Amino acid sequence: MVSMFVAAALAAATPTGAPPPPPADQPAMFAVRDADTTIYIFGTFHALDGHSQWLNAQVRDAFEQSGELVLETVIPEGPQPIQATPGFRGPSVTPSASFLATARMAIGAGRAQGMQVDNGADMVLRHLAEAEGKPVEGLETLQLQLDMFNKMPATPAAAPRAQAGQPAPANAMQGLSKAMSEMQSAWKRGDQGVFVHMLGQLKTAAPDTYRMMFTERNDRWADWIRARMQTPGTVFVAVGAGHLAGPDSLLVRLAERGIASRRVD
Repeated sequence: MVSMFVAAALAAATPTGAPPPPPADQPAMFAVRDADTTIYIFGTFHALDGHSQWLNAQVRDAFEQSGELVLETVIPEGPQPIQATPGFRGPSVTPSASFLATARMAIGAGRAQGMQVDNGADMVLRHLAEAEGKPVEGLETLQLQLDMFNKMPATPAAAPRAQAGQPAPANAMQGLSKAMSEMQSAWKRGDQGVFVHMLGQLKTAAPDTYRMMFTERNDRWADWIRARMQTPGTVFVAVGAGHLAGPDSLLVRLAERGIASRRVD
């Protein structure tokens, strides 16, 4: 759930100016199909300001046609033990101090823009599915995700003051807050280019983190989709938008397995 926040902080993304957004939000959504199976792949933003209209007719139709919802992972809701990772619900996890500092900076920057996990596309879709009695499952287990965070290497991009448990410099927080806002705007209009740029920065700055968060997970998820294509039905898969961008994306991994995807316009 915090992957895109951390990627934004580590990459220090500085997207270029973008054209004005269209009248209606149009986040990127793709579909893979064969004779009797359709899998919609929707790129989400894990925390939103609650003011967007991303659940438009197109997304809603794909969701309603689907017999199940598949998220990155299904995190238990309700009271949970106190954790080291901010914004992450579930059992305790103790990644590196610098990774925690980076996560705190990114989540704090998102909150400064009014972004909350409860408003995120993943959570909204999950609550809709549960209200309709639609099955909800995860592409990976919670334990696998916790193990990934526990193994996360030190993040060289984290500010020294933040690593020491002190507040991040104001200019760093302002820059990151601006980047988070621009990322949300890009997501709303379906602009994958911003995420390609951000992921390229992350791959250069922290290749091991990039590999663990994106490359390896996209490989596993492509295998899951390939296996699911053998069972008839319609499935709505919702993963972070960054997983659908760049040369190591989930869509590229599917193509390598002979599964073509098409953007749903």
